[in-house]
Amino acid sequence: MSTWRELIGMATKGEPLIACTLSDEELDVEFDSGFGLPNGQPFTAWTETRVLFPICYDGAEWVGSVARDPSPESTEHQGTSCLSWLLAMLP
Repeated sequence: MSTWRELIGMATKGEPLIACTLSDEELDVEFDSGFGLPNGQPFTAWTETRVLFPICYDGAEWVGSVARDPSPESTEHQGTSCLSWLLAMLP
């Protein structure tokens, strides 16, 4: 079982949140972040340097983030695998 507070803490490496769309109580709700159906509540959160959001692939959930300000940092595809995308493109 996981909580968004735990998963966000790992993603930010301890950088404090400035704002979050979830309440403190909602951040602490336990859910199964493993494969299956998505169980975690949607959110957006901000630190001084990052914007964070939930990612889901095959029901597994984790936290993704992008730079808060313009940056040369590229963003990887979120919530999908290149192989599944490629297979979907085949006739």
